[in-house]
Amino acid sequence: MKAIVVGPDRGIVDALEAEGVEVTSVEGVASGQRLEDAGVADADLLVITDAAEATAIPVAREQNEGLKIVAYTPDSMPEFVKGVLDIAVDPALLGPETVAEELVEPDS
Repeated sequence: MKAIVVGPDRGIVDALEAEGVEVTSVEGVASGQRLEDAGVADADLLVITDAAEATAIPVAREQNEGLKIVAYTPDSMPEFVKGVLDIAVDPALLGPETVAEELVEPDS
């Protein structure tokens, strides 16, 4: 499984890697080119940890329609992406290990 994490780590990178996921981090503005360079076309999972980077969500979906998109941030996501998200999780409610474990299960 391949994942791209956009925004601050919040512990999710190590947690995903512990589950055997190949993780690429995108720091700074997650433009279409940066997502492409990170391998979004072949990724299975996109994790957004900064609501300010929400514009990356429709851009990533356009490049990979089968991408599972997760918001792992304490901040509310903008309305324009809520219909595109597969799941939104507040780090205060679920730790990164639990989230990573659930995301890599075959039926998740």
